[in-house]
Amino acid sequence: MSMRARMADLRSTLAPVAAGMGVMAAAAAVLVPVLSNAPAVPPRPHDPAPPRAAVAAPAATDSTGCTAENAAESLRPSGADGDAVKRIKKAGRLVVGVDQNSYRWGYRDPDNPRNLIGFDIDLAKAVAEDILGPDPDIVYRAIPTNQRIDAVRQRRVDMVVRTMTINCERKQQVAFSTSYFKAGQQVLAPKRSSIDAFDDSLRGKKICTAKGSTGEQELKREDHGATVMTVPNQLDCLVRLQLGEADAVVTDSALAAGQAAQDPTVELKGEPFSTDMYGVAMNKEDEDLVRRVNKVLEEYREGGADSPWTTAYDKWLKADLPGVSGPPAPQYSD
Repeated sequence: MSMRARMADLRSTLAPVAAGMGVMAAAAAVLVPVLSNAPAVPPRPHDPAPPRAAVAAPAATDSTGCTAENAAESLRPSGADGDAVKRIKKAGRLVVGVDQNSYRWGYRDPDNPRNLIGFDIDLAKAVAEDILGPDPDIVYRAIPTNQRIDAVRQRRVDMVVRTMTINCERKQQVAFSTSYFKAGQQVLAPKRSSIDAFDDSLRGKKICTAKGSTGEQELKREDHGATVMTVPNQLDCLVRLQLGEADAVVTDSALAAGQAAQDPTVELKGEPFSTDMYGVAMNKEDEDLVRRVNKVLEEYREGGADSPWTTAYDKWLKADLPGVSGPPAPQYSD
């Protein structure tokens, strides 16, 4: 069997083993419409996207005044209907860029593969309900990691809810909500591996990460003597690990925990070596939508142990990512 055929076979059969659940984990290499309660939507007119620049380490302070300390700041919440919210209401549907193969975050329901479920999906539904009311029409578009920014800028989606880390480089291209989850980059490797953490134990090893991800940025800054390979989606890295084509994976700790739940032969190594704040990404021109999403997030966090955020965490993440006390506190720039 060819390597391409083996990878296709693994993608179609990979299933989580935690909690006795299965999941279809077909790794999408191109933008694929995934439907839920709505027909497919034709691409929207958009301005041409600028050439994609190579990923580089962000400066301490960029041209917008963004720094590592204030990167998670966003606009104050508002329930007012501006142009972007009115556009969504007129269309009668919310188009959301999501993942379809990140276990616990955004993946296909094993009992009904046409449906997507997970922590990010619950948040997307909360936003849609606030804008459109009960039983809203939502179009989910499965987007590879390296296409998230282009999808937002070219208005193929209204927003991306896909474990997307807020940072200064990305904030020059898209707008973000306040942070709804805190994670960090971490190493995932076979339990039997000699790799200990994100350190010199990676020297001479083959490390896989998703193109356009925070993991790729970190490895560009420091690779510890490893050879780095990139793929469109993080799940492709788990497949390469299983095929023996990679020795380890560098990804968000939250995603790595889900992959470890899918495959009990791998585990997280060492401690997270960065701080990653997840946010909802939107077009920079849609300030009213950013404020509306921040309003939803304020309500999503309220209630402590009874909050919608904690309910979603307990349901989707707590078993594989225990010890999270609550959501990050919002930070505002105005």
